[in-house]
Order: sequence, then C-alpha cells, then structure tokens
Amino acid sequence: MIPNIAVILTNAQKRILWVNDDFTHITGYSLPEVVGKSPGRILQGPKTEPEAVNQIRQGLTNGLPFRGEITNYRKNGEEYLCRLVIHPVYDESQNLTNFIAFEVDGNAVETELPIPLLNLEEKYSSSSLKGMEELRLYLRMKQVIEEESLFLDPHLSLRSVADRLSTNTKYLSQVVNHNAKCNFQQFINFYRVTEVKEKIKDPKFYNLTLFGIARQCGFKNKSTFYKVFKEVTGMTPRKYLKQ
Repeated sequence: MIPNIAVILTNAQKRILWVNDDFTHITGYSLPEVVGKSPGRILQGPKTEPEAVNQIRQGLTNGLPFRGEITNYRKNGEEYLCRLVIHPVYDESQNLTNFIAFEVDGNAVETELPIPLLNLEEKYSSSSLKGMEELRLYLRMKQVIEEESLFLDPHLSLRSVADRLSTNTKYLSQVVNHNAKCNFQQFINFYRVTEVKEKIKDPKFYNLTLFGIARQCGFKNKSTFYKVFKEVTGMTPRKYLKQ
C-alpha cells in the first residue's frame, strides 16, 4: 500500500494552517489541536536530535528546502522516526508565503520504498494556491481509493474516479503523474499488487491459484497480472510465494 504521507502547511512564521488526515493517522493530533502552533513544539521531545533541529531551523531561515530524518513523538508519547521534506513556498513576487512539509513514519515504511513527494526535486515553490489545490486532490483521491478499496474493482477507470471527485480526467491524470510519478493505471496496480501480496500470505486463500487471488484483487487478465507483479516487486508471483 502507498504509505500514509502527512502534509503540514504553515504560514511564513511557521505556524500551522492545515494538516491532512494522514497527519492525524500518524501523530494522533487532529487539525483543531494543531492550528496556529509550531510543528516542532508539538512533535519534538526528549530524544529529538538537536543537530536535526538545527539543520531544519537553518534551512527554513535561509528559505531553502530541507530533507532528512528526525525523532518525533505522537500524541500518546510514543516516539517514531520521521522522514520528511520541507519546501518554502513563494508567491509570484518571490515573497515567502508558506512552508509545506511532507512526512512519513519511518518505522512503518521500507527505506528503499520510493516516495515521490519526498523528492527535493518537486517544485512547490512557485505556485502556492494551484500547487495546494493539486496536492489536496491527490490526497483526497488516495484517501477515497484506500478507504473504499476501489482498486478491487477490475473495471475501475480514470473517468469513474474523476467523476467521483468532481474533476476532469485530464487534470486528475496530471495530478497522479506529478505526485506519484506514474500514470493512473500504474497507480491503481500498485495497490492491487500490495493486496495480492497480503492475500498470498493469508491461509484463507491457500485454496486459490495465484491468478484466482489476483482476480479478487482487481486483476482481470492473467498475463497483465504476471507482468505488473514483476514490474512492482522485481520477481514473479511464484518466486515471491516461495520466499
């Protein structure tokens, strides 16, 4: 499954304006609890690395993007490794208006898993309003697909999801390509392969063939399933099963 990605939007004074649902899922804090507060004051604690704090502070002071790791704390006091990227956001006159941060729980995400939103190469600095609208649509799409398991529908299409989100196919395709670095079908197939991997390990499905499991996960073509599975995992389904 594509990991939960916490998004934090602050003003130029580094006070929180908005966080997404994944932020609440990871940290335990809701939007009303954090609005107007500093992310560091909420999330940092006894074992937070001073050098990481200084690096973040220095980068933000200089208006530079930052990528790194830091020990943060959830609302319940549990510590976790936070992998994050922070981008400064400027208006058309190059005035600093906001900071936007993307964070994942490093304890729950494989280190080698590529997460496009954690790439410093992404450009969020020049179009704060348009960029946030695009990001919110992407996160809303991701939430709907995951919560309702839409990827299990073998007939799921870009148009059906666009209609569900009251947008058009061209814009939604652009949003997926920009934020996930793949096309819509590849994005959906990633979820399907993850679901196959889970069901392969579940004794309830031992009576099914590999393609029988794949069909329950949204694949309708056997050759497509084998091709996609190998593209995503680097191995055939049978080899994965043996492991």
